[in-house]
Amino acid sequence: MEDKECNSGGFMRLVSEESCSSTVTDELCVNNYQTEIFNQLPSSLARRRSLHHHQDRGTTETSHPVEKYPGLVGEARDKATTQPIRSLPVCMQRKREARDLRHLQTRTVGRWESWKRNQSINRKRLGEQVDEAMARLLPWSSTLHTIEGLLRFEGNDSVLDFFVGSGFLERSPVFYGFYARSSLDLLCLNTPLLFLLGTLTVLILSLVMVVRRTVVGYKHTWLLGNRYNIHMSYKVFCGWDFCIQDPEVADLKRSFIRNELKLYLEEERFQQREARRTLGQWAHLYSLRGLLHFLVLVLLGGAFCLIYYATMASKAERSGDYLILRLLLHYLPPIVITLVNFFLPHVFRHISSFEDYSLTTQVNATLVRSIFLKLASLGMYLFFLFKNSQQECWENQFGKEMYKLSVFDFLACFCNTFFIVYPRKWFVDRYPSSWLARLSGKQHFLIPFNVLDLVYSQTVTWVGLFYCPMLPFIETVKLMAVFYIKKLTVLQCCVPAQRMFRASSSSVLFHFMLLLGLIMAVITLGSNLHQFEPSSSCGPFVGSATVFNVTAVCVDSLPGPAQSTLRYLSSEAFVLPLILAQIVVLTSFESRRRANGKAIERLKDMLVMSTSDKHFLLKQHTLSLRRQKKTFKAPPTVSGTREGSPTTMKDPSAGIGEDSHIAQLKDPSAQPTGNDSPS
Repeated sequence: MEDKECNSGGFMRLVSEESCSSTVTDELCVNNYQTEIFNQLPSSLARRRSLHHHQDRGTTETSHPVEKYPGLVGEARDKATTQPIRSLPVCMQRKREARDLRHLQTRTVGRWESWKRNQSINRKRLGEQVDEAMARLLPWSSTLHTIEGLLRFEGNDSVLDFFVGSGFLERSPVFYGFYARSSLDLLCLNTPLLFLLGTLTVLILSLVMVVRRTVVGYKHTWLLGNRYNIHMSYKVFCGWDFCIQDPEVADLKRSFIRNELKLYLEEERFQQREARRTLGQWAHLYSLRGLLHFLVLVLLGGAFCLIYYATMASKAERSGDYLILRLLLHYLPPIVITLVNFFLPHVFRHISSFEDYSLTTQVNATLVRSIFLKLASLGMYLFFLFKNSQQECWENQFGKEMYKLSVFDFLACFCNTFFIVYPRKWFVDRYPSSWLARLSGKQHFLIPFNVLDLVYSQTVTWVGLFYCPMLPFIETVKLMAVFYIKKLTVLQCCVPAQRMFRASSSSVLFHFMLLLGLIMAVITLGSNLHQFEPSSSCGPFVGSATVFNVTAVCVDSLPGPAQSTLRYLSSEAFVLPLILAQIVVLTSFESRRRANGKAIERLKDMLVMSTSDKHFLLKQHTLSLRRQKKTFKAPPTVSGTREGSPTTMKDPSAGIGEDSHIAQLKDPSAQPTGNDSPS
């Protein structure tokens, strides 16, 4: 038997391992050992000496709770006065001691002190409950804690894994390889089938929403086209909202109307200048535009070559490199793609200014070139990845590339804001007369380019959805952070643009570009799943020849009528009636469109006629007022009449006015004569 000796306050206590194991549990032994260690601390010894000094003076009952009950240590000692007894994480004996301690404190202090202590305890408990409730309201907090519980760390894991997507992150639910056949392995309810249906559901819902927004935007643009042009008089006399009472809102509305008028005047000025061009000026302009288009193609080709060499360099095997160098090589393709997508759109914007287009056409041309650059660069990068995807668990490798694109896009936004935009603003404000400040100028927030960044991020999310299932969640968090970063940038570092931008004229183009990105993602995913077999080492489709075999197994397990129906819906025989139904639906919509167009034309004619009717009624009202004035000015009697029977003088022009009035009532297009015209 091994004894442990402890000297605490002038007495010796022996604790044996056999006695502990025979009388108390292992947890109680650990608590007793912690108590002994606590009693040996110099601070405990000093307090104990102070306690003996108070005992000699007769103040034993007012001693400190820790000295009175030395076994109450650690977390139980710290929270003994705030937490309920039953929630203390200690054994039953310690809870009894805490209860006795609280009763003792209640008896030894006065009523006022006891009431203050109770109120303090209640406030602390209320604060803890409020903190817990607020923690539950945080989005995805429980989900993040659940995911954190499943990240398995190993000896070779490092911080680099978070940026590259390897190590512990590769073994997490972020990537494709984490999901495998588990206990949920029924014929029509299993992990592979749910994985495939989840991906298809997200893509289909995205397609429906994007198509709907594109169609609605096109309808509004068509209705507000050139045939329904809003003139300046409408903006001046009918553009104000008289329900506005807030001064800040009124200033915003005034600025909006002023910008609209500026843009309208600029477009009118361009149309007048375009109408005065000669044949020689048109020939010179078209030749210049041809050279600039060739320059754009050269820049695009150079960008694709840079992406190719960056991809080949990142895939080269290198050993013995430093951590920073390996991280740089891993991120070399995203770095090149981000730099190309950052600089070339600004070059395209300056090129479009030399082509002498209208402002709206310049914006649309820059947008088309920029989105072609972004989608084509992403497509070339995917092509090079597919060409070299011959590794084990290639789905995880592809998901890592999409993950790195998303992460580096956020890092580029963060670094551009806090390391380029803010220093530029500080330098321009501090040294406004320097040549570098005049060369760089003040920062402008370009709406089209920021929208294109959103289109690019969404396309990356759709492409990597199958291989990185948590990428939509990561992209959502990234967009929330990017929103506040951009808000800080536009409010603190940017000035209003000199040339106005009409968002309504390009909203359809934005949605159409988003639709192109979705189509590109679907084509990429479909060709990839059709060309390559699922990996035999990871993922939910291990052992399947294709991804879609899981649906065939489920269909074979269904009853006969259900199998026949599903096979008919997926066969070529169903294509013909489907096409016929689509033709009927499209024909009905086209007929409705034509009928609505005719109704709109009739309404326009009615508006014109109502305007003519208003002019006619205004003229008649003016004539009526003139006749009334002349009647009141006439003398009451005429010589030769009988006394007492006054006769009203008749105006010779009155008959003419009445005749013309009757004629115009019969024929609204008839104009009044010279005598009827209002003065």
